[in-house]
Amino acid sequence: MLARALRFFLSLEVLLYLALAKYGFDASSGVAVLVALFGVLSLRAALVALSYACAWTWRSPAPRLSAAQALVMVLEEYAAFVRSFVIVFPFERWWMGADRLQRPPAGAIGSVGAPRHRRPPVLLIHGYGCSRAAWWWLRPRLEAAGWTVATLNLEPVYASIDDYIDPLVRRIDAVLGEAGAEKLILVGHSMGGLVARAYLQRFGGARVAGLVTLGTPHQGSRLAFLGFGENARQMRPGSIWLQSVARPPAVVETTVIYSPHDNFVMPQACLELPGTESRVVGGVGHLAMLYSPRVAQALLVALERYGLPRRQEEHGA
Repeated sequence: MLARALRFFLSLEVLLYLALAKYGFDASSGVAVLVALFGVLSLRAALVALSYACAWTWRSPAPRLSAAQALVMVLEEYAAFVRSFVIVFPFERWWMGADRLQRPPAGAIGSVGAPRHRRPPVLLIHGYGCSRAAWWWLRPRLEAAGWTVATLNLEPVYASIDDYIDPLVRRIDAVLGEAGAEKLILVGHSMGGLVARAYLQRFGGARVAGLVTLGTPHQGSRLAFLGFGENARQMRPGSIWLQSVARPPAVVETTVIYSPHDNFVMPQACLELPGTESRVVGGVGHLAMLYSPRVAQALLVALERYGLPRRQEEHGA
């Protein structure tokens, strides 16, 4: 389980810093704790800096950011990295709890005067090296907007993307059964969008009302050459797996939300998926998308579209 592994390695890292400070430099206990904290934060800062260095090297043309905007973007990505991999992911059970999938009453959505109807539930699919805790910030915001939200863990962490399809099928069955719905909306962050596309390619869209991807490397990422596992190899640009999942094209309506300044998907043009609707949110890092109010708003707009009954959408409701 990812949370257990993260706790183990984080504990080991802290102990190494403490031992180095206390026994290598004869520091007091208080100073050793500060050194350990500094070490944990500095290592994450170095990793984020490395990701942006790679992203700059392999960047696609994008709107230029001012120095202040770029600094804010990098700091927000750093905060998202620390929050995710030091605070939230290692302690997933503390932060997430069970999904709330009671059968929802009919409710009003959309513009003023729209008929009342039942919204489809939303199933959130996390990305590479993450867990359902990736949705800790976004899930309650979707629920506050009236959506029934479900999550799942994709394990083992470094398996083939195709190995995640059966767990996704089981989760879809469970969510539709518990929510009393015929279809749901899939939302995937990063690799999660590819998992959703692989499912749709195999089973079609009979049970899916729409797909929204957030920062998904639809055409791969050069950073995947540094990753571990079969799933990382599958996300390399031009891989046989990416070529196969592109045929046939998307079988449900899809909205692609991405940042042209993404620091994990490079070149950033790889975030685009031809033939689908795109919503560009600039000045946001890859992990920071999971904590961004602007990304949350773009996601809610996309969900609103797929939450409308087909007959209303066709008549412009």
